[in-house]
This record gives sequence, structure tokens and C-alpha cells, in this order.
Amino acid sequence: MSRRNPFEEIEQMFERMNQQLGQFNDMPVPGTQQLSVDLADRDDAFEVTADLPGYDREDIDLSVADRTLRITAERDESTEAGEGNYLRRERRRRSVSRTLSLPEDVEEEEASAGYTNGVLTVTLPKATGHDDSRSIDID
Repeated sequence: MSRRNPFEEIEQMFERMNQQLGQFNDMPVPGTQQLSVDLADRDDAFEVTADLPGYDREDIDLSVADRTLRITAERDESTEAGEGNYLRRERRRRSVSRTLSLPEDVEEEEASAGYTNGVLTVTLPKATGHDDSRSIDID
């Protein structure tokens, strides 16, 4: 009786998961938490929504290139507590990121974003088929 290699089973399970999540390309930056996003198809544009409570607008970095949207947010937090001669100060850096593959080409120059009440909304207009053809006169 032969036994199956448990590592092969795990590898097959990851392959199935990757196939099911195929259009989302998650590449977290080391030391950051994964950011959850919603991706909606709105006829002529894609809309990406992400909850980023506690971050300031200046803490958020967005970029889009080659059908890939990158969202990164970082902030520093510090707390101070003093009692008698003892003073304590704790600092930590919070960061989240997400790299998302878009299902179609977008007009990168026309992308826009808004940030209200801790919710980031990115609008990415879909690329229109540019017709580079021209009329040719017949002599």
C-alpha cells in the first residue's frame, strides 16, 4: 500500500485556490498586512473600494500601471504614559498594502480617487479601443 505525500496534497490545494482566485494578484509587501478590497465592474469603469480607517490622506499611496493597481498605506502610532518617575513611550508603524490585477486595460491617465470617512474609492475608466486606422485614397 502506497502512502500519498501530504506535501503534494497541500501543493495541489494551493494550486486549486490560485486558479479560483486567478484574477487577483496578491503580492503583499513584507511586514505589511493584507488590505481587503472590493472590485466592481461599472460598465465603462472599474471601481475599487478599500476601508482604511485611521489613515490620513497623505498616508496613502496609489499607482496604476500595466493593468495593476497598487495601494499602500502607512502610519506611525505612539502612546505615552507616565506614573511617578516612570515614563513609558510605545511606538509602532502600521502598514497595509494590496496589489490588484485588473481584468482589462484601463485609461491610466484618467484614473481618480477619493477618500472620505476612512473609505478609499478608486475609479479606473476602461480603455476604449483606439482605432489607429485611417482612410487611404485610391488614385
